[in-house]
Amino acid sequence: MKKLTGVPASAGKAIGKAYVYESEILPEIKRYTILKDQLEAELKRLEAAYDKAEKELQSIHKKALGEAAGQADIFAAHIMMIQDPEIMDQVKTEIKQTLENAEFVVRKIYGKLAQTMEASGDPMFSERVADINEISGHLLRQLLHVQKKTLKIPDTDVIAAADDLSPSEILAMNKNHVKGLVLRTGGRTSHIAILARTFNIPAVMGLASSFDEIMDGSELAIDGDSGAVYIDPGKDELEKFRNSVFHNSSAEISVKSAGLPAETKDGRGVLLKANIEFPEEAGAACGYGAMGIGLYRSEFLFLGSGKAADEEQQYAAYSSVLKTMGKLPVTIRTVDIGGDKLLPEFDSGDEKNPLLGWRAIRFSLSRPQIFKIQLRALLRAGVNGNARIMFPLITGIEELEKALALLEEAKSECKKLRQPIAEKIETGIMIEVPSAAITADLLAEKSDFFSIGTNDLIQYTLAVDRGNEKVDYLAQPLHPAILRSIKMTIEAAGKKGIKTSMCGEMAGDPKLTAVLIGLGLDELSMTAPSIPLVKKIMRELTSAECEDLAGELLAGKSAAANSALLQTWTNKRLKSVPELAQ
Repeated sequence: MKKLTGVPASAGKAIGKAYVYESEILPEIKRYTILKDQLEAELKRLEAAYDKAEKELQSIHKKALGEAAGQADIFAAHIMMIQDPEIMDQVKTEIKQTLENAEFVVRKIYGKLAQTMEASGDPMFSERVADINEISGHLLRQLLHVQKKTLKIPDTDVIAAADDLSPSEILAMNKNHVKGLVLRTGGRTSHIAILARTFNIPAVMGLASSFDEIMDGSELAIDGDSGAVYIDPGKDELEKFRNSVFHNSSAEISVKSAGLPAETKDGRGVLLKANIEFPEEAGAACGYGAMGIGLYRSEFLFLGSGKAADEEQQYAAYSSVLKTMGKLPVTIRTVDIGGDKLLPEFDSGDEKNPLLGWRAIRFSLSRPQIFKIQLRALLRAGVNGNARIMFPLITGIEELEKALALLEEAKSECKKLRQPIAEKIETGIMIEVPSAAITADLLAEKSDFFSIGTNDLIQYTLAVDRGNEKVDYLAQPLHPAILRSIKMTIEAAGKKGIKTSMCGEMAGDPKLTAVLIGLGLDELSMTAPSIPLVKKIMRELTSAECEDLAGELLAGKSAAANSALLQTWTNKRLKSVPELAQ
């Protein structure tokens, strides 16, 4: 067995035979000179190619509206690009001045544009390179009279492997048989990654030269959560991997549960929301039945291009999500950089323990001008929907008070410029460290809501490095200390009349749904594809039996004992949910 590591681009796990797809290679484009009396005909040939390519792109956009409405803007942007009069004029002018054939000039002009974007080193511009290549490809095929190569997926389940794919290719392929994607290039912000998440297809990208290890027909097991790709795993490894894969029936469950309320059998409602990283994911979240966005990570606005986005860029991104979600609440977390998410623009120096160092709210409070840019953008965007602001890694009341004071300053600055803002925007905090859970009663006095971030809460409470394979077995969500911290936080919030959400990985784990309901959480926020199954499980239970289960676990003495108790309870109580079978 060989293990490759790439970029985890779309969550989920999949097993299947590799179907290696060779990317389309256009015929050699020859350069030849046209006569002056042929110039008019050559320009008409170019215009006809633009018209046909635009119609082709409009057809693709129409298909996207039917299959991936939330991401249809990707294809709408392609139409706008091919309609761009400035680039078309450049091509026409070049043909007139050089008397070179249209296809050669198209490749030259669009190629130079792509090279300029690539040379910038900006990941955001790199994504535009893929768009430019898509547009020029449509034009060249029309000029060369070449039929576009289609990705013909066999009538069996496969893991599609390719150097690269275009958005139109992933839209056109038979997604019923594609259980996963493995690509040589690309990353989490690419259009392919966004579409893979929309279609709930696990994906690993950016394998670079190691991609050559994958042979057509070889057995693959891919993990879109960690970025691991296993080639020809042994029988034992394959069985272990298979046991960790929940039945991939999210789409089917989503259809069945779309119109059903997220509540227990006795009518206790728990809001199910989605975690997102990019604005484009909001539309897909609605398709899975999300009742809002419980965690909108804003880091991409700071890490995507290697520097912090300006106020207008941030305002546009937040507004986009708010408009998509309408009246549904959108909780936007202020930037959580530092630790394992470094921003070159702000060198934190040589930190021996970066996850205990200059990160999250500590970074923001130490850079008030940068922080207020984000706060102003959030306040302004708030008029476009139901926005809530959430501060990460709060360890005590002093940090919360400082953050709220800067928010007031940001409000004043917006008002001086007569900018419309959301006056009564709710503010809350993430409970991620033991000190926040222990002083939750104090923090509740100045918070409108709590959101428990279990990934960090487990890490800091149990002193476990999440990235260290030697100790990751200690990161147990059912450890008595974790359960007690969650219960303590919920009770403190309840006494002050505020609600508690959970947005860490525990929230989307269907095996823990009954436990979390029993502990008293008001909201659960997770990756959107997890919502249908969590809802299905919720509707199988009563709040009383969930509370009884939580009570037994709170009295447990160890994580191992609690895990065994929960599995026994699940096997007995949730036989009707095959996804939980073990």
